[in-house]
Amino acid sequence: MLRQVEYVLNKLDWMQTERIWPNGLRYLWTDAFGLVLYVSLYHELREERWLDEAERLVAEVERVLGRPRGLRIGEAPDRDGQYFHYLAMWLFALARLGDLKPEYRQRGIALVREIHPAFVRPGRGVIWKLKEDLSEPYPGYGLGAMDAYDGYVAYRMLDQEALAPEVAQMHDLMERDWRTLEIDQDLGLGMMLWLAHFFPGEPWAKVQTKRALATLETMWIDPPGYFCRAPWLPNTRFAFTNYGISLGLQAAGLWPERVERLNAFFEAWRSGDEYDREAITWVMACTSHLPGAFISPAGGPR
Repeated sequence: MLRQVEYVLNKLDWMQTERIWPNGLRYLWTDAFGLVLYVSLYHELREERWLDEAERLVAEVERVLGRPRGLRIGEAPDRDGQYFHYLAMWLFALARLGDLKPEYRQRGIALVREIHPAFVRPGRGVIWKLKEDLSEPYPGYGLGAMDAYDGYVAYRMLDQEALAPEVAQMHDLMERDWRTLEIDQDLGLGMMLWLAHFFPGEPWAKVQTKRALATLETMWIDPPGYFCRAPWLPNTRFAFTNYGISLGLQAAGLWPERVERLNAFFEAWRSGDEYDREAITWVMACTSHLPGAFISPAGGPR
């Protein structure tokens, strides 16, 4: 597992100067990764300022994105509605901060109880995206492929006893499809590896890890050293999705040379579009260089 703290500190200084993050527009996925990053820096450096930054970030996310129930996807006008997998990542981040400050674990549990009944269709699945007030599915969106897995892990990291009914519902949904679920997109594969590493002995985790690695093997483009978007898109690549694969591979303890290669490639490569300055790219780059609290056993199921 990489522990490149100096890289992260330099990148955070650059993002702050360029008003990219955390002083740019709020975006729940990026902020969740950033919150865990702050916790990782605290574990590495034992400096209270990183916990102060973490608490400041939570307050800003709740102020800007908070709704009567749940959290909006992002601050920009076109980032309306609520994504379950973004909320699940935020719940995981609150659990990690809650390892150090228990009141944030309680905030996470309260958030689960706000959103779970709206998103989950028992026996069917988890709605991928809902309208901002959680009243109904967002037009054009149905059940998500990985959302039950996201919820299962996040809920167990928060408090598997307090959330036992919700955990059981997510487990039931996973049991319905882990044997047949095939993921064929870069970020989803990386995140499945990461989710599975928390419970490596469970059947779903064993099967999905093996399946994800087999698919990723077909997506490794060498030279120059990156994972393509999907097996049939060898020339399409995104930095932030590769950083998600890096997180999954480091969680699984596999292919360290490929992690190093993709980090080096995307540090120099530029897409020529908005992603060159998007916070998601560089906050996830920091995670790739310092996965830290994303990786078990920084904290485990409670």
